[in-house]
Amino acid sequence: MYEDKDPRAALFAAASASAHTGLIAEEQLAEFDKTPPQEDAQGRKVWYQRGCNFVLAYAEAQPGASFARTGQPDEYVVLLPDRPALIEADGGSREVAGHSIVFVPPGDSRVTLPDGGRVVRLFTAAAADLVALCPNADAYAEGRSHIPAFRPWPEPAGGFRIRAYDLDVKPQEGRFGRIFRCTTFMVNFLDVQQGPRDPRKLSPHHHDDFEQCSLALAGSFVHHLRWPWTVDRSDWREDRHIAVGSPSSLVIPPPVVHTTEASGAGENALVDIFCPPRLDFSMQEGWVLNDADYPVIPQR
Repeated sequence: MYEDKDPRAALFAAASASAHTGLIAEEQLAEFDKTPPQEDAQGRKVWYQRGCNFVLAYAEAQPGASFARTGQPDEYVVLLPDRPALIEADGGSREVAGHSIVFVPPGDSRVTLPDGGRVVRLFTAAAADLVALCPNADAYAEGRSHIPAFRPWPEPAGGFRIRAYDLDVKPQEGRFGRIFRCTTFMVNFLDVQQGPRDPRKLSPHHHDDFEQCSLALAGSFVHHLRWPWTVDRSDWREDRHIAVGSPSSLVIPPPVVHTTEASGAGENALVDIFCPPRLDFSMQEGWVLNDADYPVIPQR
């Protein structure tokens, strides 16, 4: 289902299980460019969206605006697409340049944008106060029997601390995007697509038991979704072709077959998010750029 040169091709061929039945397989779409924010105060606008295991908070901030967490139960992610930030946590602080990804330890912390700009934060659903702010907060009230309960990965080597990584990483043959992981998330900054994607080189695939969140930061896309024909016809759906601009976010449920087609004339920037991290990507040598800092979860 992948193009022959796509680094994921062998992974898909080796991991294709039969589809579950009795599915609750509903995509979750958030178009931040077309909807009002859930928070608009103190020099910041914040939009929220949830997945089964996580909350995504997309924000646009004025200079000096800050975002604090008190008693955060687990590690969270800060994406800085453009501008720098001051990160304070665990009694320390660190100035982080723009175009970076940061992993922030549990406990009390604060993210301040001295020059303003965009910031994306990713939290697990353990942050119940943030789950409640999501317009789709009740979307998972019935649960998802085919998605395993969230299980954090092992603590980082040397313990929790502010860890920042530059996203300015050149593409490499055989490596898929720019992947980073922590104890709670895996984030893949796909290589920027200049102009529309070749419609003859798409990559339809599915995941058996985990969601994929695709965050559009620039450009426009069409998300193509196809529900599997299980033996239970009530699981079936019509194909969907969801055209979005940016910023926007789509949570794609398993085992829906999907591929995303960049359609904008200029830069098209997409980020794939997984909670918890993906084991299959983690086992590919050289794919996870901060692999040395975060141990792989033990296999049962």
